[in-house]
Amino acid sequence: MIVAYQGEPGAFSEEAARSFFGPKAHLLPVQSFKDVFAFAAKHGSHHGVVPIENSVYGSVHQNYDLLLKHKLSIVGEVKLRVQLHLMTLPGVSLKEVRSIYSHPQALGQCEEFLRRLKRVSVVAFYDTAGAAKMIREKSRRDAAAIASARAASAYGLEILRRNVESNHHNYTRFIVLSSKRSNHKVGEKTSLVFAVKNVPGALFKALAVFALREINMLKIESRPLIGRPWEYLFYLDVEGSTADERMQQALDHLGELATLVRILGSYPFGKTIKS
Repeated sequence: MIVAYQGEPGAFSEEAARSFFGPKAHLLPVQSFKDVFAFAAKHGSHHGVVPIENSVYGSVHQNYDLLLKHKLSIVGEVKLRVQLHLMTLPGVSLKEVRSIYSHPQALGQCEEFLRRLKRVSVVAFYDTAGAAKMIREKSRRDAAAIASARAASAYGLEILRRNVESNHHNYTRFIVLSSKRSNHKVGEKTSLVFAVKNVPGALFKALAVFALREINMLKIESRPLIGRPWEYLFYLDVEGSTADERMQQALDHLGELATLVRILGSYPFGKTIKS
């Protein structure tokens, strides 16, 4: 089994994948989230791991859209405590740094720290670990990266400042994708997507099918319905498995009200780990 993730070795997605599948898992770095989905969809025995939401910066909208595009199931999740560190080539001091590279979201998460620095330009890069790799490969003594401790170790960089993120309660939830459905009987939460007619009260009635059966709603996310301006899809996480009788009744009821219902997966609540 091979597990695909977006980014370079040392990326947070790699750490999430290794945490879920164990240290002996065969991990495959790919360039984009689209590549992760395509790999998992093409190879039935393999998996993909992608971030779906951050506790500070919200949802990763691209991956919600890709969930609908590909016929994959969510079979698990991991919640990663994101710890961001400033790193350079060994022996480089902060005074020598003129440019800091990282993924745009990581730079945003470190805004307070970066604002205090003088005569330093902040440069968006495609990946946190990729920024660390670039500094090592190009021997950039005038540059630093913001990335994980794992990235510093992977590319032989020295951490100058630890935990430079503005909010230390910073978590990212990753989902595990497979072309095969999980055993729904062990599911503790269910993810689904649905659409309703654009008429008064339609969304209220759709959500009521869960409330009437005392099924706890964990998250709701709306995304534009492509080709139909100002109409939306609704992604929903609810507590419980599709194997539960109450859940089956709720989903049957939702099917009577909605124009589209698709179950994305039932799976256990993910454990929380530190990066």
